[in-house]
Order: sequence, then C-alpha cells, then structure tokens
Amino acid sequence: MRLAAVNRAALALGLAPGLSLADARAREPMLGIADDDAGADARLLERIADGCDRYTPMVALDPPDGLILDISGCAHLFGGEAALQDDLVGRLGRLGMTVRSALADTPDAAHALARYDKSFQPSPEGEALMHLPVEALELDGEETTALRRAGLKRLADLEARPSQVLAARFGEAAGDKLRRIAGGRDVRITARRPQPALMLERRFAEPIGRTEAALAAIGELAAQAARRMEKAHQGGRRFEAQLFRTDGLVRALRIETGLPVRDVAVVMRLFDERLAALSDPVDPGFGFDLVRLSVPAFEALAPLQLPLEGGAVAEGELAQLLDRLSTRLGRNRVRRLAPQDSHIPEQAAFAFPAIEPAPPGQWPEAEAGEPPLRPTHIFDPPQLIDVLAGVPDGPPQRFRWRRELHEVTLAEGPERIGALWWRRADNAGLSRDYYRVEDRKGRRFWLFRLGLYGREAKAPAWYIHGLFA
Repeated sequence: MRLAAVNRAALALGLAPGLSLADARAREPMLGIADDDAGADARLLERIADGCDRYTPMVALDPPDGLILDISGCAHLFGGEAALQDDLVGRLGRLGMTVRSALADTPDAAHALARYDKSFQPSPEGEALMHLPVEALELDGEETTALRRAGLKRLADLEARPSQVLAARFGEAAGDKLRRIAGGRDVRITARRPQPALMLERRFAEPIGRTEAALAAIGELAAQAARRMEKAHQGGRRFEAQLFRTDGLVRALRIETGLPVRDVAVVMRLFDERLAALSDPVDPGFGFDLVRLSVPAFEALAPLQLPLEGGAVAEGELAQLLDRLSTRLGRNRVRRLAPQDSHIPEQAAFAFPAIEPAPPGQWPEAEAGEPPLRPTHIFDPPQLIDVLAGVPDGPPQRFRWRRELHEVTLAEGPERIGALWWRRADNAGLSRDYYRVEDRKGRRFWLFRLGLYGREAKAPAWYIHGLFA
C-alpha cells in the first residue's frame, strides 16, 4: 500500500505520494490515514462543479481534481476576470479547500499554468507559459525523460526549435500539445451539461434565509419564462430550479410533465409536490444568494381551443394527474403500457414511465361482436396447472388451479405460437398451443400447452397465462 495524496503537514515531514505505507509509518508512527476512494472524489468534484455553475454554465471536468470554466461573457457580472477568480478561490477556501487557479486564453494554457506554474508571481500569460517545465505537456514518462536529456527543460526551449524537427524526434503529440498550450491551437471545452433552451436567474444582494422566499423567486422566473415561451408558441416538458447557497452548496429541483406546458400555476404546483416528496428537506443554511430556473428544451405548444364537449379539458386533467403522481412518487413509479412488435404474448407490451411520450404503435382491436383474442390480465410468469385432456394433444376438459378444480364447458383453440428457434436451450424454444376456455361458473381463462406432443415433449406441461374480464 502506498500514499496516494498527502496534506501540507505530511509534506513538511518529508512524506510524499508514492511512498509505501510501511516507510511512512516508520518515519511518523502517529500518521493518520484514510482509504483512497476514487468514486467519492469524483462525486465531490461534481458537487464543486455544481457550485461553479453560479459563475458560468460552461463548466467542464478536468479529472481527477480539476475544473475548467469558460468565463467568456460572464466576468462582467462579477466585476471582471480577476474579481471572479478571487470570489471563486475565496468561496472554495472558506470550505477548507486548497485551490490553484489560473486565467488564460485557452483551456490547455489555463490547465498548464494552474498545475505546473511554481512561481506564483504575476506575469504576462505568454511569458509565464514559456517558463513552464516540459512536464506541462503531460507526455509519457519516457518522452519527458528524452526531452530533458536533450536539454529541453522548459516550453521556451521547445518553442525555439522548428516544429518539424520536434515532431520527427519526439512525435506529433509533443508539438500538438505545445501548440495547444501556447495558443497556436485553441480547443474549446465541452460543458458537462448541454446548454438549456432558456435559462433565467435572480441574484440577491443579501442572502435569503427562507425556502418559501426562494420558491417565490422561482415563481417569478417561471412567469418570465412563460411569457417568452408564449411568444414563441413553445412549451417546456422539463424544468430545473437551482438554489445556490452562500457556502457553495447547490440544491436542484427537477420536474417533468407529460405534455408541454407554460402555465405558471401548473409548474409551481409540481415544484411544491417535489419539495413535499423530498426525504432530505431543503436547508437554506446561511441563505441563498442565487436562484436559477432552466428549461432544457422547448416543444411546440399552440394556443388551445377548448371544445364544447370538454375533451381537451379531460385530456389535460389526466396529464396533470400523471405529472403530480410522477413528481410525488418518482418518474419510474407511475408507468403505462405500450404495444411492442412481438408474437410472444408476455413480450407484446412493455411498461415505461407514464410521464414520457408514448412511442408509435397501435393496440390490436378485436372484431365487432367477437371476444378479445388476448386477456386483460396476464400472469408473468405463467402459472403451472394440472390438466386432464381427452387426448394428449386435445383441448383441456378440466384443470386444477390454486387448489380449485374447474370443469371446462367451452373451449376454443388451439392458437399455436411457434418456438423461438434461436433459444432452444430453454422453454422459449418450445411451441405453445393456446386455448380460450370457460368453466361451469362462466369464468374464462387463457391456457396453453407447452411443447408439441411427441415431437417437442413426451408429456407437455400446461400453464394458465391470463384471465378474461
């Protein structure tokens, strides 16, 4: 076991990453250790990135312990680039974090300055970059060693050499990374979250300490968003509110709707439902200083003409009911069925969140005056039953299910469903003969015999697969 990271006190004692744990404890018997948890580090980095959303929506992860922020067009909101940097570093410092930051024209230059600039002295960006060690290129260990053996220890030494000679001796990667750091090639960052179609926010000179006040601010932002969407004949199906606390913690509230909406009352009612369903209530702490509302995407929503019969009203009320249930219980707790192209009965439909739009497809309709071909209730998996038939491949005459004997008075079938030839290893590789039967009490069942008698099975088993209403 080796040290993965050390704090300042450990560095002062001569401990460093890579040192074996046994050697470290030999030097410092009272050494305190904790297991390295890469997953927890990644989650912490995500939380820090959430907090950095207050400065710009263009935030990218630079794992394992870095972030890159594109502050183009955002710095004036904080009094300039230097003021924004000071606010960010100070806010993270108050959380007990040690931060190295840098401002540069390109992401790679900022990355190199923050990680490899040892001087900490203010200097023009270009001059500071040229004084960086060749380790800033982050090449393989052998390539970095080769550069140093050749007397190329700083980026300025590489910049003075022709790019063709550098590429021929040390590979294209060295020259490409040098151009990216020096500004000859600008590679834009990819934000970890796509830009929303609409984003509105409200900043407070003094933090607000009540969740009700933050919710009122969300309502005002929702009203502004509704006016913009109305002009564009658009609506939103997803809304996200972010509450930024002064200590850097961010609480996000997300809601979804089954149909595009822009009605403020509907949106705020769903936010109320989301708040009520939280197992961990929103704690304002020392207060919220920023509230943001985002609409990730728009969908067409023309003005609705209500018919006299009230059909549109009923459809809208059903959609609102599904929205409230999904918001309160969870999007995957309220589900509905959609048809699926499969001749296997238990695979002919699939469940999906009711709040999502239904996929294309139509349920098969029974002919007028004919009983339905499929039951309204299907068992999954089918239940094994005991059956007495007149002949081995004939219809059932009586069967026992759940300790009750049923005498069959009417039987229709068989409806044969062929085997899945590519799944011969299990029961899906056997044919099924389905019968619709009715017992003496008028109850109707859907039974099938698994396997063709004499060809696929010596003694085919019987199952009940569904009940007709």
